Amino acid sequence: MNAAERNGARQVLVWDLPVRVFHWTLAASFLGAFVTAESERWRDVHVLLGYTVAGLLAFRLLWGFAGTRHARFSAFLYGPACVLRYLRSLVARRPEHHVGHNPAGSWAIWALIALGLATVASGYAVYELAAGRWLEKLHEFAANAMLAVVAMHVAGVVASSFLHRENLVAAMLTGRKRGEAGDAIRSPRRIVGALLAAAVLGFWVAGPERVSAWASAALGLALGTS
Repeated sequence: MNAAERNGARQVLVWDLPVRVFHWTLAASFLGAFVTAESERWRDVHVLLGYTVAGLLAFRLLWGFAGTRHARFSAFLYGPACVLRYLRSLVARRPEHHVGHNPAGSWAIWALIALGLATVASGYAVYELAAGRWLEKLHEFAANAMLAVVAMHVAGVVASSFLHRENLVAAMLTGRKRGEAGDAIRSPRRIVGALLAAAVLGFWVAGPERVSAWASAALGLALGTS
């Protein structure tokens, strides 16, 4: 029995619905975009999924400040010392328990956000602006690096689930993890989660041409050129 269990920990709501919708739609969109990247036949699907990733990342940046307590960036700002201490606890098979993101997982999240932004920005430049070859190479490198981080993240989730004896995949589906009553969030924010899911589905129904036109118009408005 670990410390959390000895102290009367139970299953509490940790991940709000927007975080869960973001997590799974980002995973599906990125992997879909990756496997269609080299196919001319599926080019429109690749572009549509790329724009979906861009929209999801924009939402996550906003939700990192406006979301529930465990979704906020301030909740998983860990320095190198914290990450090393956490990794040592895993090696010693006495893992530190974190209700929200653990230190190692938090670094994976930061890397995924940064690489995701680099991937979609370079992809937009290549597809919409017919930018140079070096940006195409940057796009490929960022996407491959992001896939590598995803693989490490999945391996970390599997290892942590085993060592913590807690199903972290199920937690991202139900939103519930082991913790104290005071660790729970007050609301799952179902309306925001439903709106996010509807927006993603709306993107997919609209199709790549319309989404591309929206993106070009939004960029022009942001740059003051429209």
